[in-house]
Amino acid sequence: MPEPREVTIALIDEIQKGFNDHDVDAILSHFADDCDWLMASGPDLPEGRRCVGKAEIAEVLRTRYAAIPDMRWEDMRHFLCGQEKALSEWTVRGTPKDGPALERLGCDIWTFKDGWVTRKDTYWKFPA
Repeated sequence: MPEPREVTIALIDEIQKGFNDHDVDAILSHFADDCDWLMASGPDLPEGRRCVGKAEIAEVLRTRYAAIPDMRWEDMRHFLCGQEKALSEWTVRGTPKDGPALERLGCDIWTFKDGWVTRKDTYWKFPA
């Protein structure tokens, strides 16, 4: 893993900028090699879908950005819980190529080790 660094709101803003820019390489430059991402939905109950490692996360992100070319996270608020945990609240918006517009409230629980993301755990509101 690269040199340790401090977890700050500015760091989380920088990671989030990568998501809004659809810059997969920029996003993953903040992740540890052995990272995982627990997605909001998927077959791996109770977790949703678990993506392990940068290669799998990159594939999922590129597929998502191709399907929702205007996907963006707005109304961002971040909270630090020491140097190992953080929380981001947001509204995700976009228009999938094959469906109606998306607008959901959600949050990410971030886990860090030495300032590098080891887990991103995502939650979205879904209609009943």
